[in-house]
Amino acid sequence: MKSLNGSRWLVAALATMALAGCGGEQEELRAWMEQQRHEVQPSVTPLSLPLKFNPQAYTGMDGVEPFSSQKLAGALKQEARQPNSAVASELNRRKEPLEAFPLDSMSMVGSVSKQGTQYALLKVDGLLYQVKAGEYLGQNYGKIMKISETEITLREIVQDASGEWIERPTTLQLQESGR
Repeated sequence: MKSLNGSRWLVAALATMALAGCGGEQEELRAWMEQQRHEVQPSVTPLSLPLKFNPQAYTGMDGVEPFSSQKLAGALKQEARQPNSAVASELNRRKEPLEAFPLDSMSMVGSVSKQGTQYALLKVDGLLYQVKAGEYLGQNYGKIMKISETEITLREIVQDASGEWIERPTTLQLQESGR
């Protein structure tokens, strides 16, 4: 127990002497810092004043919304007035029920031949539809051109990048079940 008290005393004495030895160095350090404060002048460029913000009133509320159905309907009517427009004849005919659905929501699940006419079986929204060549489906004026055992070939009318209506071929492939 006495050796433990003695070693504590020895550690405390060594710590006191170490701190006393650093005292002179601290005074030198403080003096150097004070000298540097007076000698060195910082060169900070002042910030420029912020520019005044002038708010502008939004004037686009009076125009037609660019993605509205009203604007699309106007463009279609204008296109239909063109004499050789691909979409003109499509706008004047009665829409068929399967034109309300996008092509990617349809799947061909089979084909049937009745009295020499080839029919395709389409599954749309859980219901089964029977279609033949000449009928329409999809939202891009898709006309069925040909039906085979494995696919339906369509002709769609879509707008290209320049806004012109063009015909493009599309196919719906037979979807085989995983059973």
